[in-house]
Amino acid sequence: MPTVKCNVSNCNYWAEGNNCSADAILVEIDSHAEHPYKIQGGELEGEAKHKDEADKTAETCCHTFELKH
Repeated sequence: MPTVKCNVSNCNYWAEGNNCSADAILVEIDSHAEHPYKIQGGELEGEAKHKDEADKTAETCCHTFELKH
């Protein structure tokens, strides 16, 4: 699994060195940031399996987003 950096130190999955220790990570577009998606055992459930598109980093909750060409 790639290294995932996290700056949210009060998260259960935050680990030493600002690393994320979660088995799975859900990155969403900003317009869905408040949606209560569920992840169980590292698997996306129900509505979390949908697909969206973003045109730029500012439209996502992922600071490493790069538009796929």
